[in-house]
Amino acid sequence: MKTTAPLLILIDASGYLFRAYHGLPKLTNAHGEPTGALIGVLNSLHKSLNQYQYDYLGVVFDTPEPTFRDQLFSEYKANRPPSPNDLIAQIAPLQLIIRALGYPLLIMPGIEADDVIGSLATHATAAGFTTLIFTSDKDLAQLVNDHVTLFDPVSERHLDRDGVIAKFGVAPERIADYLTLVGDPSDNLPGVPHCGAKTAAKWLATYGDLDGIVANAATISGRVGDSLRSVIHQLPLMRQLVTIDCQLPAMPELTELKPQPPDYDSLRNWYTRLEARRLLATLPPAPSHSIHTAPRYLRVSNADSFNHAVALLTQTTQCAVTIFTDDATDWRRNHHDQVNHITGIAFAIHSASDSATVEVHSANTIIDIPFNSTDTALDRATIITALQPLLSAAQTVLIVQDLKRHLHLCAQLGIAIVGTIHDVLLAEYVFNGRVRHTSPAPSDPEFTSDQSTAQLTLIDLTTQSVLPHAALELAAVFNQYQTLASQLNVTPALLTLYQTLELPLAAVLMRMEQVGVRIDCQELAVLSEEFAARAAVLATQAHDCAGQVFNLNSPQQVSTVLFDQLKLTSQTKTRGGARSTAESVLEQLADEGEQLPRLILNYRTLTKLRSTYTDKLPRLINPMTGRIHTHYQQTTVVTGRLSSTDPNLQNIPIRGEEGRRIRRAFIPAAGYQLLAADYSQIELRLMAHLSNDERLLTAFAQGEDIHRATAAEVFEIPLAEVTPDQRHTAKAINFGLLYGMSAFGIARTLGIERSAAQEYHERYFARYPAVQALIEQVRTQAIDNGYVTTLFGRRLWIPDLNHSNQQRRRAAERAAINAPLQGSAADIIKRAMIAVDEWIIRAQFPARLILQVHDELVFEVTADAATEACQMIRQLMENAASLTVPLRVEIGVSDNWEAAH
Repeated sequence: MKTTAPLLILIDASGYLFRAYHGLPKLTNAHGEPTGALIGVLNSLHKSLNQYQYDYLGVVFDTPEPTFRDQLFSEYKANRPPSPNDLIAQIAPLQLIIRALGYPLLIMPGIEADDVIGSLATHATAAGFTTLIFTSDKDLAQLVNDHVTLFDPVSERHLDRDGVIAKFGVAPERIADYLTLVGDPSDNLPGVPHCGAKTAAKWLATYGDLDGIVANAATISGRVGDSLRSVIHQLPLMRQLVTIDCQLPAMPELTELKPQPPDYDSLRNWYTRLEARRLLATLPPAPSHSIHTAPRYLRVSNADSFNHAVALLTQTTQCAVTIFTDDATDWRRNHHDQVNHITGIAFAIHSASDSATVEVHSANTIIDIPFNSTDTALDRATIITALQPLLSAAQTVLIVQDLKRHLHLCAQLGIAIVGTIHDVLLAEYVFNGRVRHTSPAPSDPEFTSDQSTAQLTLIDLTTQSVLPHAALELAAVFNQYQTLASQLNVTPALLTLYQTLELPLAAVLMRMEQVGVRIDCQELAVLSEEFAARAAVLATQAHDCAGQVFNLNSPQQVSTVLFDQLKLTSQTKTRGGARSTAESVLEQLADEGEQLPRLILNYRTLTKLRSTYTDKLPRLINPMTGRIHTHYQQTTVVTGRLSSTDPNLQNIPIRGEEGRRIRRAFIPAAGYQLLAADYSQIELRLMAHLSNDERLLTAFAQGEDIHRATAAEVFEIPLAEVTPDQRHTAKAINFGLLYGMSAFGIARTLGIERSAAQEYHERYFARYPAVQALIEQVRTQAIDNGYVTTLFGRRLWIPDLNHSNQQRRRAAERAAINAPLQGSAADIIKRAMIAVDEWIIRAQFPARLILQVHDELVFEVTADAATEACQMIRQLMENAASLTVPLRVEIGVSDNWEAAH
C-alpha cells in the first residue's frame, strides 16, 4: 500500500480473537491455560503488520458494557451464547501483550469497536492520513473511501471502493442500507425476509437508497415485496443499528496512536509462558548481565586444551552432547563402516566457574573436540578412553538431539552409555505431537559455513572470532531440554510416555536397524522381469482401449485421454486446478465400469512395485552385511506410529498376489527362520475396551469371529446362519466405524445404495449403543480440546476441527475418531517391542527383532528355538496392556516372511 500520507492502521482485535478462537485448535500450555486463540492472534498480527511501514496504530477491542444499540433494540445480539470461559481467559493476557508490544490499546466503555474505528478513521481522513483497517467484518465496508481501505487477515486481500462494489454489488456509502435489507444474523438483526444479497443490490441499484426503496415499496411485487411491506416500519431502526457512528466526540488524539518501544523482557516472559516458540524467535536475544554475550567456546587443539576440557566435563552433572560426521546424510546409509567418518564430539555445559555469565539453567561453555588433531598424543583412541568414564557415569545426565543416531555412532566408537540420557526430539514429540520432528545430522563445525557473528571468549589460542553454527545449536539443545523437562514434569502421563516408552524404544530401534533384513535378490529379479512384461501388456491394452498411444505415467496425457477424448467425468482437481488422475479418481471411474481407468491402475501398481521394491531393494543391500537396513522414524507420525524410510518396508501391499510375492523374497539368515507375530484386530478390541459395549465385550471374551458376531447382530439372525456376504458387510461396517466412516462411505465401500447403508448404520448403533456414545465422546473431546488421548495419555492433536471448510472439518472429525484407537495400538506394540527386546537380551535368547510393520513384529530365530520363541513372544505381546478384552497374537514361523505371515 504505497502512500506519501501518514499511515494509520486500525485493528479490529475483538474480531481477530473471535475468529482465531473458532478457527484454530484449542491449545493449552503446561499450566493448563488456554492459549490457542491468543497465539493465533499474535502470529497473525505479527505477519500482517510486518508488511507495512506505518506511522500510527490502534488496536481496538469491544467493550463488555452495554452500548446505545442495546438501548435502542433489546434483542440486539441476544441470540449469541455467553462467551466460553476459555475465550474470556485469553482476553486480558492478549491486551497485556499488546501493551508490551508498544501498540496503543483502545477500549472505550460503552462504545463498540466498530464505532471507535469509524470515528478514528474519519478523524484521520480529515487530518490527511491514509487509514488501513485490519478486519474481516463486513459492517466496516461502509467506511471505505479514497483514504480508507480494509485488509482481511484471513484472505490477505485489500478491499477498496471497487472491491466493495465487486464483493457486495453496492458502493460503500450504501452498505448500511444493504445490511438493513439483508439483515445480520450474528447481531440478531432480521432484515427483510426472503431478501438476499442479489435482491438487495438490485433494489439499491434501481431505487438509489433505502429511502427510495421505502418510497416505492407498494410497487414491488411478489413474496419479497410482501415481506418488505410487512417490516417497513422496522427499517429505520435497523439502519440506525447497522450504521457505524463516525462522529464520536471523546476520541484520543491521533498523535496518541504512535507505537512505543516494545518491552522485550515482558514479551519474553509472556511468550515463554505461552510456549510460543515462533513468537519468541521474533524477539532479539536477551541482554546479558555480564561481559559475556554468548557461551565460551573451547576448541581442543592439543593435549593441554583437552585436559582442560576433561576437567571442565568432570565437574558437570549435565551436558548436551553431539557427535559430528563428515557427511550429514551418508551415516544413515551404512551403520557398519562409520568410524572413519566420525570427525569429532562436542559438549555444551553450564560451568559453575562461569555461573555469572548466563542463567543457571543455560549452557555457558561449548567444548569442541575434533578427532583430527595434529597432536600425536591426542588420537581418537586416547580421546574416547578419557571420555568413556564421563559418558558412563551414573550421575551424569546426557542430553542429545536424536538419541537413536547417537546410539549408532557411540556403538561405532565403542562408547557404552550407561547413565541417564535424554533426547530433546523425543521430549518435544511427546509434549507437542502436532509437529513433524526430524533431525539433521550435524556435520563438523569446522566445515560449517553458516556461522554466527556472536562474540565469544576463547579459552585456547585459536584464531576463530565467531561461534560456529553447530556450537550454537548444541547450546540450544541444552537450553531446550531445561524447558521441556519442566513442561513434562507437570504432565505425569506424558512424562511416563517419554521415560518408559519413547526413550527405551530408541535403543530397540537402533538394534533393529543394525541387524537389518535379508532378501532373496534372485526372487526379486524374477519378479521384476515378470512385472515389466505384465506392465507392457497392460500398456498395449490401454493404448488399444484409448485408440492411440500415450504415456501412462504422464498425468497430463492420461487426463487428456480420459476427460477430453473419452469424455469421462470427474469433479476432482489437483491443487493447481488440473483434472486429477489420482488413484481414488481412477478407482471411482473403474467402479463405474470403465475399462481404461482399471488398466491404468493395474499398470501403475506394477510399475510402482518395480521401482519401489523389486528393482530398488537389491540396490540398497549393504555390501558389508549383505542385508538391507531400513531406518525407523520415531517422531514423524502424530498418532505415535513408527514410519520407516530408506527403504519404506511398511508399505508393501498386504493384499494381492504381487505384495505377497514381494514378502516371499524376505528370508532369514542361514540357520534361522522368520517368525511373524501380528496383533489380531487390535483396534476393534480397543474399541470394545474403550466403549465398554456389552455385546462387543462378550463376543471377544468368547473368542467369536467378531465380523460374524456383528453380522448376526445387524441382520438379527443366529450366528450360525450368517452368510459370507453378510460377514463381508459387517466387516466393512466394523472397520469403517474405526475411521469415522458415514453411511455414505459405507455405501461406496460396499457398492450398495445409500439407503441400505444407512439402515445398516442405524442397526449397528442400535445394537452397539456404547460404541456410538464413545464416538460422540471422542468427537466432543477433540473439538473442545483440539486433541484426543490414547489409552496411555498420549495427546494426538487434530488440525482443522474448526476449519471453515466443511469438508476439511468433517475429515478432521473422522480422523479424531480413529486417532485414539490407532494411537493406543501404536503405544501397545511399542510396549511389546521393549518387553521382547529386554527378554532377548536378558535371556541371551537366539532371536532378534528385525521388522515392525504397525501391528506386526518380525523376528529371526534359530530353528531349534522357534517353539519357545513363539510361546514367549506371544505371552509378552498379549500382556503388553491390560484390557477388558483379551489381546490376541497370531504367530507363524517359516523360511520367508509371506509364509510366516
